[in-house]
Amino acid sequence: MRLPTLFLACFALLFSPMQADPKKTDTVVLAGGCFWCVEAAYRLLPGVVAVTSGYTGGQKAHPTYQEVCSGTTGHAEATRIEYDPAVLPLEKLLAFFWKVHDPTTLNRQGADEGTQYRSAIFYRSVEQKLAAEKSSTAAQAGFDSPIVTEIVPLAEFWPAEDYHQNYLPNNPDNRYCQLVVRPKIEKLKKVLAEEAKTPGK
Repeated sequence: MRLPTLFLACFALLFSPMQADPKKTDTVVLAGGCFWCVEAAYRLLPGVVAVTSGYTGGQKAHPTYQEVCSGTTGHAEATRIEYDPAVLPLEKLLAFFWKVHDPTTLNRQGADEGTQYRSAIFYRSVEQKLAAEKSSTAAQAGFDSPIVTEIVPLAEFWPAEDYHQNYLPNNPDNRYCQLVVRPKIEKLKKVLAEEAKTPGK
């Protein structure tokens, strides 16, 4: 007598090999001027799972955008990037960082000035620290002026207000987006397209 099809299906499910674990991801926190730019830039990279704009490196808990912009809290506008190392190795993610902004200008990116716009890599582990230092050393060859990027331990990361998240797509008519963010993103798209044509990039 044949067993019912449903019973056979359940039996096979129970005794089949276990499924692979869900994809493992890691996070890194970077600061490179206005977080609207950095967030939009990292959304271009395959392997990036999520990007969150926020604040870190300061003294005040739960800082607001206005407080951070005042330059009195010590925070930097930062971006937390969740990524899949199997698709996007940390070394490649960090190499892109030096293309996203100018790491040789102290506390300034373009017209944005203040410590909140400083260049920084906030590491979560010794491995991230060493990778950041190695990446910085390699990147220096591409700049005439010294890189001033801070490589410091990550303290508390405070997500920014909801309206800052995914800012460019949600605010395409914003003047800053039109004049600063969008041109930078279009330039980075061309850089990535050229690198994709070159083996080993």
